[in-house]
Amino acid sequence: MPRVSKISKSPPAAVEDVLKRLGCNIRIARLRRKLSREELAERIGLSRYVLADIEKGKPTTAIAAYLGALWALGLIRDMQEVADPDHDQEGKILERARSPKTAPKRKTIDDDF
Repeated sequence: MPRVSKISKSPPAAVEDVLKRLGCNIRIARLRRKLSREELAERIGLSRYVLADIEKGKPTTAIAAYLGALWALGLIRDMQEVADPDHDQEGKILERARSPKTAPKRKTIDDDF
């Protein structure tokens, strides 16, 4: 029996909420395109049961399955913005705090030959 990670067994509320919202959004996109679960699952190469787990926001479902569903629905481009370093304000602040405050001292070059 495969081991289930702690975060999959009991994800933080914020993680659980995002997964459920993502699953719901995928379901709505599928229905708007008038696709059955079987049709979308076939496009991705998954079973309809895995697609049902995606739509429920099940935390044990692989991220590749979620991304495959987004790809098949034409929504994958939005994922390129996720965790974009240019949008990581906290990371930028921490990086600036660690950077040196002054320029490193240069060694003087003796040009006397």
